[in-house]
Amino acid sequence: MTDMPGFESLIVITAGAILGLGMIAGIAAWCWKGWLELKRAELGNGRVAAGPPVSGRIDVADLKERVRKLEAIAAGVDY
Repeated sequence: MTDMPGFESLIVITAGAILGLGMIAGIAAWCWKGWLELKRAELGNGRVAAGPPVSGRIDVADLKERVRKLEAIAAGVDY
């Protein structure tokens, strides 16, 4: 004879697996809701739509100046 688990054991294991899967799904849904609330709050504050910060504009100006210097070097002009 083979040692097969009883019907009751299979029911307990299946119920535990379904319960565990339900808990994981619930936690995932809760995290997703929190993430959506965070993004909604960020959009509500106007942080995304306000444009680049001042440091971003300074970086662009610095990059433009570097390009001018490199173009002058490439043209043979002493900068």
